[in-house]
Amino acid sequence: MVGNKPESMVKDLDLAQLFRAESGRILAILVSECRDIQLAEDALQDACIQATQQWPTAPPRNQVAWLLKASRRRMIDRVRAASRHRNLNALHIDSIEPAENEPECEQEIPDERLKLIFTCCHPSLNQNAQVALTLKTVCGLSTLEIARAYLSSETAMQQRLVRAKNKICSAGIAYKVPEGEDLAARLEPVLTTIYLIFNESYSAYSGQSLTREDLGDEAIRLARILYELLPEPEVGGLLALMLLHQSRHSSRSSEHDKFVPLQYQDRATWDQEKISLGRRILLGCLSQNRAGKYQLQAAISALHAEAANWDETDWQQIQLLYAELYKHMPSPIVKLNGILAMAHQGKVAKAMEYLKPIATELDNYQPFYAAKADLHAKLGQNEEAKQCYKRAISMSNNNIEQTFLESRLKEIS
Repeated sequence: MVGNKPESMVKDLDLAQLFRAESGRILAILVSECRDIQLAEDALQDACIQATQQWPTAPPRNQVAWLLKASRRRMIDRVRAASRHRNLNALHIDSIEPAENEPECEQEIPDERLKLIFTCCHPSLNQNAQVALTLKTVCGLSTLEIARAYLSSETAMQQRLVRAKNKICSAGIAYKVPEGEDLAARLEPVLTTIYLIFNESYSAYSGQSLTREDLGDEAIRLARILYELLPEPEVGGLLALMLLHQSRHSSRSSEHDKFVPLQYQDRATWDQEKISLGRRILLGCLSQNRAGKYQLQAAISALHAEAANWDETDWQQIQLLYAELYKHMPSPIVKLNGILAMAHQGKVAKAMEYLKPIATELDNYQPFYAAKADLHAKLGQNEEAKQCYKRAISMSNNNIEQTFLESRLKEIS
């Protein structure tokens, strides 16, 4: 007994935690052996059910190795059962047959997750499928958890996952890590997928809560795995960027305000451990002189983390970094952020002039109107500010963000 929980409940909880932490590694090995994600998932699920039945009375010395061995057996059983109904020769059963007397604690367990990540993030799959499949296979999230995070039904998410797995089979997507020039090309969708997961947690515009910290944690865990297996500068840059952003999570709301913008956040509450780790990883990446878009964004975030307050932020350096980032990401959003860095240096009127050329491109971008409203207000142009605030409010799908913008509107009304 632990507290008021029966021993069986504690063991179930331990297995659930183990599955979340290790299922990606086990699944990656199984997929490398059978080249079938669904078969591997089913076999691992069978092994977990077996574990709930056997572990309470006979816990193994090495739980991960036990699950891997049991999953292999279930995978072989499934293939043999299917082969009685149709000719299946794709899986070489003898090559993965577990040795009968091999102790689990002595088994070497390789890490094949890098192959699984590249498979799930293959360009042949659309981004929604890449995100869902990565969260399901590498992170061990359930279909229901993913569906809730993305405000979808479990049935719809299950269908999306099935289509993605079928596409991998029908398109003959290879289960491997690309090499040479192909690696650089294929790495981009992998990083994009991880960052999409993180951005959903950080912004959550489509939900009623400002953040979904669990998704942010999963994205960081994914980036940690990727950086450990593939220590490329841009991988480290993305990890550093997310750590630095996540360090401010608790300060984005307070007892009195559901949304606190960066300018007004209590920097004493920022997670210094995450900031220190993010800066250390970033400096190591930048020292390789292969700066890319994630490293540059992390450098901008690091400057915010280093500043004692909003006014002491090195806005000139941030503006220069955005100019460099624009070379890698020629986006009007990047240009907007560079212009705002200029405004924060006291050049508000000049910044307003620079907004005009990108206004058409950002007509459907809600933060553009919120930023423009702030600049109008600083220039004393209250009527123009009101119109921009109203436009920004109408474009936001997040109740907390809408409430904040409405409070800004009231201040000038």
